[in-house]
Amino acid sequence: NMRNERWKKDFSPIEEAGASYVDTLYSKAYLRHLINTNEILGLQIASVHNLAFYTWLMQEARKHIIEGDFPSWKRTMVERTMQRL
Repeated sequence: NMRNERWKKDFSPIEEAGASYVDTLYSKAYLRHLINTNEILGLQIASVHNLAFYTWLMQEARKHIIEGDFPSWKRTMVERTMQRL
């Protein structure tokens, strides 16, 4: 949740190796500020980030289904994603 206090002074990029341009262009603190002040730009940045992430995730899932190792990839991705939250 970007409204959490933990992001208030976190000036690192939204995501270092993100799939979209907003991931390295804006900081977590700035995104938190925009969302907490109800600035529409915050929602736009979050939407671009989320859409890029889900597009990347589906591309990876498709690749691993074709390669035949989807179950093990899925376990790894679920663990990684839960750690990030």
